[in-house]
Amino acid sequence: MDYRAAEQLLAARDPRGALRLLDSVIAAHPENTAARLLRARAFFASAQLRRAEREFGVVLEREPDNAFAHFALARTHERSGRPDRARRHFRLAAALDPQPEYLAAARFEE
Repeated sequence: MDYRAAEQLLAARDPRGALRLLDSVIAAHPENTAARLLRARAFFASAQLRRAEREFGVVLEREPDNAFAHFALARTHERSGRPDRARRHFRLAAALDPQPEYLAAARFEE
């Protein structure tokens, strides 16, 4: 129940409210990768970039083929001023799932 409410809060642009709910979800179910991904997105949305980076890293340790997590981690690196790290994850995202947004961000032609 808290997970769904956290999704709604994040969609309503209340990432800090989402984080409050997700902390209890993850404390009760630390293996819940979906909750960790949502928490990483909430950290990113609230400009807590180091925490977002760590949480996306946990997701990728568990699901190395998660294209969205690679893409979101790349955006986190980009926002943190680390374009080389960002490019690597943009390219992994595009290789795993060739969505137009991922391909454009990967800039393979450069």
